[in-house]
Amino acid sequence: MKLLDLAGPVPATGPPPGAIAQAPRGGGARESTARLDPRLYQITVLALLLAYGAIRLDLEIDPRQVLAILAAALLTQLGGTALAGLPRFDPRSALISGLSLCLLLRTNDPWLAALTAAVAVASKFILRVRGKHVFNPTNFALVVMMLAGGQAWVSPGQWGSVAVFAFLLAAAGGLVVNRAGRADVTWTFLGCYVALLVGRGLWLGDPLVIPLHRLQNGALVLFAFFMISDPRTTPDSRAGRILFAVMVAAGAYLVQFALFRTNGLLWSLAVCSLIVPLIDRLLPGPRHQWRSGPAPEAAQERNMP
Repeated sequence: MKLLDLAGPVPATGPPPGAIAQAPRGGGARESTARLDPRLYQITVLALLLAYGAIRLDLEIDPRQVLAILAAALLTQLGGTALAGLPRFDPRSALISGLSLCLLLRTNDPWLAALTAAVAVASKFILRVRGKHVFNPTNFALVVMMLAGGQAWVSPGQWGSVAVFAFLLAAAGGLVVNRAGRADVTWTFLGCYVALLVGRGLWLGDPLVIPLHRLQNGALVLFAFFMISDPRTTPDSRAGRILFAVMVAAGAYLVQFALFRTNGLLWSLAVCSLIVPLIDRLLPGPRHQWRSGPAPEAAQERNMP
């Protein structure tokens, strides 16, 4: 994997004659742009959620498992960076995958937890189409481990159904999604999923409290704001992203209420992700790029996981 070569000298840029040059605020363009990287916000939010769950909600989060997951994720990212010939080690994406697994994955074996993190990060380097990840790394690793046996699982109700906490998750996730430019995926998915659950309840004559109880789930909010909205795995065009979100919501509904399987959101996202390359071909759009540095680093970012 090589950096993009820029043909010819780069033309000089500057203010027109007679213009007054102004120094950028906050220490220059590099520092200002780096502060706007949405991955930094996402890492912060996920870390705070993990600490809140362990301290206030008494979730069964083993510190040894947390260390195993984060260490495996970072080491795999380091190894993948070296093998792929990338110009520098970037831990941000690996930390996001690792923290997400800390929140969702449950297993009694720390080594299995570390293996799950390694699978998640390695999938970014291996499973790619036209430079894009095929699967969300966290979603892919969870699905693989659930298929491999019963030693690892996801507990959808582990965060409880406290509406206030779900609202806090949604608010924090909304900040991250809007900065990443993928709010359309999240809101379309939530709108369709809510409509399907409420519509089913009305059709069956259930009281409204039943579908609302299903929605008061922290795992659902984590999925909607931190997993399906991954800008590196969603379609490039807005029309494609809206179609993708509708498909994931419909697929999750079918898995849960037609196939009667748990974790319908994870299964649906994994299957629908296989269709994203086709959606990008039929509904093309501009490729998402992380805005985390000046122009020279933007060329590097196009080749980085």
